[in-house]
Amino acid sequence: MLELEIPGWAPLRLEHLVLDLNGTLALDGELLPGVAERVEALSVDLELHLATADTHGRAAALVEGLPLQLALVERGQEAAQKLALVERLGAASCAVVGNGGNDAAALEAAALGVAVCGEEGLARPSLLACDLLVPSVLSALDLFRFPRRLVATLRV
Repeated sequence: MLELEIPGWAPLRLEHLVLDLNGTLALDGELLPGVAERVEALSVDLELHLATADTHGRAAALVEGLPLQLALVERGQEAAQKLALVERLGAASCAVVGNGGNDAAALEAAALGVAVCGEEGLARPSLLACDLLVPSVLSALDLFRFPRRLVATLRV
């Protein structure tokens, strides 16, 4: 569990981190460099979930051996099913990291929503739904490894 006291926010007690795959952890079906090591480090404090429609058909291979629970969502139902995953886990104990339009509802519902504007870009609905925007997935994952960064940025 990751506990955070951010001035101006209700206390955060994060147990789950829900991650998007394509455009967030991966680009063109390949895991981005540095992601695997960060995922390993984060798994000590958080239960990690990967929610994806598996656009490139490589999700299972990409996460093999990593401490990620793979949640495959149906194409055309991505937004609703990602939101349902966050709600099932308990939105108050979830953080979400994503970039696509189908991540917006989950980003907004979660206790903390972090949008990534990487090589694939960032969908406007996710920009409007997030609590924080970062330039890369490595930056996003490092926020949870070094949570004082979250405090410094989000305090009111």
